Amino acid sequence: MEKKSPAFGNKISPNLSRACLTVFLILTVCHSSANAADNTPAGPIRKAAVAGGFYPGSKADLEKMVDQMLRQADPPEIRAPIRAIMAPHAGYMFSGPVAAFSYKAIAGRDIRTVILMCNSHRNYFDGIAVYGSGSFETPLGLVPVDDAITKKLLAADPRIIDRPEVHEGDHVIEVQLPFLQRTLKDFKIVPILFGNDDPALSKILADALKPLVDDKTLVVASTDMSHYPPYDAASAADHETLQAITTGQVDALDATLTKLASEKVPNAETFLCGVSGVRTVLLLTGALGPTKPVLLKYANAGDSPVGDKNRVVGYGAVAFVDASEKPSGGSLIPVAEAAEGTGTPADEKVVTPGEETELLKLARATVEDFVRNKKVTPYTPASPGLQQKLGAFVTLRENGQLRGCIGQFEASGPLSAVIQQMAVAAASQDPRFRPVGPEELDKLEYEISILSPLRKVPNADGIELGKHGVQISKGFNHGVFLPQVATETGWTKEQFLSELCTQKAGLPADCWKDPGVALDVFTAQVFAEEKK
Repeated sequence: MEKKSPAFGNKISPNLSRACLTVFLILTVCHSSANAADNTPAGPIRKAAVAGGFYPGSKADLEKMVDQMLRQADPPEIRAPIRAIMAPHAGYMFSGPVAAFSYKAIAGRDIRTVILMCNSHRNYFDGIAVYGSGSFETPLGLVPVDDAITKKLLAADPRIIDRPEVHEGDHVIEVQLPFLQRTLKDFKIVPILFGNDDPALSKILADALKPLVDDKTLVVASTDMSHYPPYDAASAADHETLQAITTGQVDALDATLTKLASEKVPNAETFLCGVSGVRTVLLLTGALGPTKPVLLKYANAGDSPVGDKNRVVGYGAVAFVDASEKPSGGSLIPVAEAAEGTGTPADEKVVTPGEETELLKLARATVEDFVRNKKVTPYTPASPGLQQKLGAFVTLRENGQLRGCIGQFEASGPLSAVIQQMAVAAASQDPRFRPVGPEELDKLEYEISILSPLRKVPNADGIELGKHGVQISKGFNHGVFLPQVATETGWTKEQFLSELCTQKAGLPADCWKDPGVALDVFTAQVFAEEKK
């Protein structure tokens, strides 16, 4: 009998993720399982169930496919520790390029234990099923289970149970393993499946995991997003869900899923099929200390060369980054920001008018190449001004309305490269909007803000309205307004700061008066294309 969650409308049954099962039928080829290694770990071997279906069945073909997707993925550079990731679990032809963003972000890190979790897509039961010992097989070899961790989990709560049979045939953890095998070395796994989407189970698991994780542990929430709406409806719903996830707040996620379930999105059956794992990650990472969720990539099945835009499944990649302290060299995590209207350039110009024109043309050409051809052509500037290492925002507008805005304060390379990276991010990774489509390219207007380094001020008296942009931070809550926001809105300083607290940082309106809140200012040279 099919069960339905009253909170989210997530249908949980042996056929929960028909999108994933459909992919299996599309991609099915002869299954060639790998031979067990001579140093086979002790205990049962959970055989590969979807090799040759969701992903290639031969070792050589699988390595080639995964490595190619990792090469093509271009997540923002993250120097801080990554506590967890969210990655999709459909057939690689559909979701693999998105999953690659999450795994490239953690590639080469010293991670020894990977805790993988999702809602079971084949069984409905009360509790949390752990695969207690043994190993999982893929064509790339055997991955051992960390039975030291599983024993402690099983002892932590009676609703955490050793049920290896629940894991048989379920793809949601298996499809993550080849990416891990190509990006990490010498790691063990803790496979976990939820029997339903009861929020209490997420709390139980997060509490049980908290004393067991350390700086060499990675948590993976395996999940796809909306199931079966048409392309635009799926993208809109998924970006609402991603925006909720990137707040880091469980309540925001649950409220968003409840809201989406009530809106009768066409053909939607669920909006987050691994909701319990994502909820657990939010609870766990929040308990471990300040954590900043960073959207790395979004796409849906309609973006695949063989995808049907009338009926899609959404895929998101998110990294949950340790925000307890600023890493050496500075964080290069993009920050999404709405900057309304074209402002006035700062008094001190760091690029010439000719260089402004060159950067605007570069931003447009980069977005058009990326949207049409899915590539970014490297650019070598002749002007020394474009070789400076400076942070920047790129803002896109369509018919005068904000269409995307992403920036970073500290440069990972020359200014021209930062502009290319932020232009692509504004067009495809702003969690408030669906990615820009080819039909929109001629309608876009481009604005660039080149940023000075952040400078701390002790209080609001150090902020000069209209000249200074402001970043406000407390724990993992932070928000940014560019300088031109005040100019275009006509806000007073108190209004500007109150809106920054509530709109962007998710803090009380008077948070800027709190001595525990950090205030940083910066200036910006702002320039835009001439209106047509």
